Amino acid sequence: MTRPLLIEIGTEELPPKALTRLSEALVSELRDGLAEARLEHGGLRGFATPRRLAVRIDELAERQPEAHLERLGPTVSAGFDADGKPTPAALGFARSCGLEDPAQLEQVATDKGPRLCFRELRPGASTAELLPELVAKALHALPIPRRMRWGASRVEFVRPIHWVVLLFGTEVVTAEILGVRSGRTTRGHRVHAPAELTLTSPESYEDQLRDAFVMADFAVRREAIRERAQALAARAGGRALIDADLLDEVTALNEWPVPLLGRFDEHFLAVPREALISSMQSHQKYFPVAAADGALLPLFIAVANIESRQPELVIAGNERVIRPRFADASFFYNTDLKTSLAAHRNRLRTIVYQQQLGSLFDKTERMARLAARLAPLVGADPAPAVRAPELSKSDLVSAMVGEFGELQGTMGRYYARHD
Repeated sequence: MTRPLLIEIGTEELPPKALTRLSEALVSELRDGLAEARLEHGGLRGFATPRRLAVRIDELAERQPEAHLERLGPTVSAGFDADGKPTPAALGFARSCGLEDPAQLEQVATDKGPRLCFRELRPGASTAELLPELVAKALHALPIPRRMRWGASRVEFVRPIHWVVLLFGTEVVTAEILGVRSGRTTRGHRVHAPAELTLTSPESYEDQLRDAFVMADFAVRREAIRERAQALAARAGGRALIDADLLDEVTALNEWPVPLLGRFDEHFLAVPREALISSMQSHQKYFPVAAADGALLPLFIAVANIESRQPELVIAGNERVIRPRFADASFFYNTDLKTSLAAHRNRLRTIVYQQQLGSLFDKTERMARLAARLAPLVGADPAPAVRAPELSKSDLVSAMVGEFGELQGTMGRYYARHD
């Protein structure tokens, strides 16, 4: 007999950049645990939202199969003396097998002659008995670099645990997992459906959570965000620039994602696009919007974790947040343009590159001398070949790179063109 099993660990908000890794690891650890416990099963499917890690296992056997055990002992000649009485070797082997009388042992033929043998048909343990330890072991093996404690408990996990679901078919497997008693109640969306939700079966898990404003499947939620964001951008005459890592992070931050289209002042487009994109993606978790020719549009897509009755207020709030970010970027950029890269280069003298190798200025000097030697060998003009490495590190001391470190080199190109 088989039944589906649902395991759900309800927590406070999980770290978004680690969510997929934790979910995949939980599925993998449970699969290995089932194999080690000799429990036959169907497919495993993981679910992950900011507040939960869950796995559904199809067609899980209700018991382990029977185990046929066989242990070989001493040879018959060593186990019994000439009078047929058991020797200490036979008595010791029988006791190790749980038998009082060596006569209960069988004799089997082997390459070394007849030997004493113990055979036993051991019934399999029930799945319900094995699950608590199996789940606890899988959770303990998750790749969590820093575990935390909460309350007065000594239990440790990536985030405090508030509920545990262990639903085997329609029955609850009673257990205590990381200090929390298992049951069949879960939680819906924090705002839209904060009350406890009673799960009826593992099969109904996704539908019941969706009715409670939670999209439990990470991949489904991810695709919904991508499709809706692109649809919003298309209606505005553009396309959303969706970075895969950012899409994963946004998916991990939302249980009921609602993409919204916001706008910013067009004069900010005078700032290099990379700076605007970096600000939108890194700081605000927004998706930029570009025209067909690749030029940025004064638009962005934010993803809210709530279906507001007044979405215009949510959009306005996001627009207010991004305005000072762009104002800072514009100020840094315009400030940097007042000083040439050549003038910036002198400031590199104060930055140590490596103790024995001197400053960053010294590094550019060595690079320039190397370029002067190599340029004639490849038929290049020595003057620009030398000038390029001389200026190559100057943007490191610019205000823009000081704020957006990932733009080093990129901003140097803009400043070099300006100069």
